[in-house]
Amino acid sequence: MSSSSWLRACALTSGLLCTLPALANPAPSQAPPACLAPASWARTDGVTPQRVDADGLLAAMAGRAVVLLGEQHDDMDHHRWQLQTLATLHTLRPRMVIGFEMFPRRVQPVLDRWVGGELTEAEFLQQAEWGKVWSMPAELYLPLFHFARLNRIPMLALNIDAELTRRIADKGWDGVPEGEREGVGRPAAALPAYEDFLFEIHSQHAQMRMHGKDKDKAEPARSDAAFRNFVDSQLAWDRAMAEAMVAGRARHAAADGSLPLVVGIMGNGHVRHGHGVAHQLVALGEPSVGQLMPVEAATPCADLPAGLADAVFAVPALRQQPPPPPRLGVGLEDAEGGIRIAELTAGSLAERTGLRRGDLITEAAGVPVKRSGQLINLIRRQPAGTWLPLQVMREGKAVEVVVRFPREAR
Repeated sequence: MSSSSWLRACALTSGLLCTLPALANPAPSQAPPACLAPASWARTDGVTPQRVDADGLLAAMAGRAVVLLGEQHDDMDHHRWQLQTLATLHTLRPRMVIGFEMFPRRVQPVLDRWVGGELTEAEFLQQAEWGKVWSMPAELYLPLFHFARLNRIPMLALNIDAELTRRIADKGWDGVPEGEREGVGRPAAALPAYEDFLFEIHSQHAQMRMHGKDKDKAEPARSDAAFRNFVDSQLAWDRAMAEAMVAGRARHAAADGSLPLVVGIMGNGHVRHGHGVAHQLVALGEPSVGQLMPVEAATPCADLPAGLADAVFAVPALRQQPPPPPRLGVGLEDAEGGIRIAELTAGSLAERTGLRRGDLITEAAGVPVKRSGQLINLIRRQPAGTWLPLQVMREGKAVEVVVRFPREAR
């Protein structure tokens, strides 16, 4: 699996350890050729992507019932592309509703008040529980939220609570009582190719968790309860978003019965190949679905298979400073009751501090932490030369560990 494919996979999975596998960087002469011209659109319905006129493509998309715009959650350029595409679609079809994967259904009234101009930005984020429901910085998404508010475009909360997703991943669909599924109906069965994709993610995750542990344990199998439950959780996630878009479209019908265009903002994993949300929309009787994705302009042909989406936009490379090295040297995964250290780099600050693989971090600086993104953001904001107390559960006992960040980055 390529590094870009792995990142796309991580964008799909909730609570999985999203660490890039070690890959050798090919020498420049060995680098596979790119297929796309920067800042261009290309269809992916053939053997290789074919450049397509933006005006004709977006006009066709504006005629659909639903258009899904993918993203890699932490890439600002993907959100800029979403905003640009939203603006064009809104010009072509002003009656629009925008659905967001980032919000669980229970905060829908907050989204309504924001679009209605009743809340400040700070009030909106606080009442929508942004820091709890989504681990990414709000700055990545605020331009989209302001676009909806400025144009009085209704916003839809598409998601279910992360806790329900985790319960289904733990117990399976049938293991969660019907009355506790937030009204989500039984999903359509996974397409075989989607199950293949999910099994690859599940296997990668299992291999990383077993690294350095019981090497004699059997390889993951498709019949394993853990994998079947994982598939159930992903299907429930896709189904919930599809149902919310169908219901939201009907709720915002005009007096003459005409329906608005619904644009869904969500991770690429829910969009690629039509296996996720689009598949569930079709099962709900809505086949008129457009799917658009942003990709790096340098993406090799091999990473742009036929049917990936209706079209992709080639995002030009942005010259950036090299990313700083990890400050702690750990791989994290969300778990019940806190954040588990799934990987620990030898010689890292975490190891020197006394943290161990398997520790469950429950508090940071005296504040409970439940999602890895919450802890990552806290660590990133920690000034050099300061201390960060952590409370961890280790072998059933609470242990306090103090991370002492060096005065200068190493």
